[in-house]
Amino acid sequence: MVLGHGAGGGIEAADLQLLAATLPALGYRVVLIEQPWRVAGKRVAPRPPALDAAWLPMLAELTRGAGTGPVVVGGRSAGARVACRTAYATGASAVLCLSFPLHPPGQPERSRAPELRTPVAHGIPVRVIQGARDPFGTPGEVQAELPDPGWVRAVPGTHSFAAHPQDVAAAAAEFLSHLI
Repeated sequence: MVLGHGAGGGIEAADLQLLAATLPALGYRVVLIEQPWRVAGKRVAPRPPALDAAWLPMLAELTRGAGTGPVVVGGRSAGARVACRTAYATGASAVLCLSFPLHPPGQPERSRAPELRTPVAHGIPVRVIQGARDPFGTPGEVQAELPDPGWVRAVPGTHSFAAHPQDVAAAAAEFLSHLI
């Protein structure tokens, strides 16, 4: 499993750290990717094409010689968007989205649903864990964009999951047990 972080933080996010600590016991090797703009000391993420261009070679390097097991890509917020846009190109077996930012807060007309549906169009399963009060898209809004409402799990909180990372870890473990 390869997970990227969101635009407003890094791999130190509580949910990412908890997944990296708990999923290996379930048989998953977890790699957290610090996005290149953060490594370079910048505070603002570049536009999506630049993020994707950086993600693709990192995934290629990580999965080279990784064996025949499935590769799940994903991340939180902007990291989930990158994973969705590049899932087919990376040969991912599934995508796990944490707090998918379906639209900017208060702007549902600026939907990013096509990104969310991109892996599905290629036959790649997508699962989303979304905060019940996420201003970037409620679980119901995300469910409406996917073929199966069961692909979305609502957990307490908003976009950050900071107060309830254990709920994210439990939902991720459940999804993964059925996904691959």
